[in-house]
Order: sequence, then C-alpha cells, then structure tokens
Amino acid sequence: MPELTWQKSSYSAEAANCVYVAATSTETVYLRESDEPDVILTTDLDRLRGLIRSLKTPRETPPA
Repeated sequence: MPELTWQKSSYSAEAANCVYVAATSTETVYLRESDEPDVILTTDLDRLRGLIRSLKTPRETPPA
C-alpha cells in the first residue's frame, strides 16, 4: 500500500465517529473510520462521486 496522508472529514465530530479519506495519484480513494482504523475501504473517484451524489439526493417517503 502506498504512503497515505489521511484527512478527517469536516462533517466528523471532534471526539468520535470520524471518517478519514486519503487519495493517491492513481485516483484510488481510501476510506476508514476512527473506531476501526485498520479496516480500509478502497474505491475510485467516479464511484465515490456517485455515492455522495446519491446520498445527497432527497428520496420520497412512501405512503404509510
């Protein structure tokens, strides 16, 4: 694994539940969570953009 420079998300709280991200020159993106820093997910920029876009898209609540 390449040497990674981790950055904490600005949306993460100060004490816990922090999300960290690191990127490489090959456009591979690494993600980890502060509670389990040894568990690292990898993706690419296009897939990460798609995930963020879908999370930001409002969803209609189905009728009860």
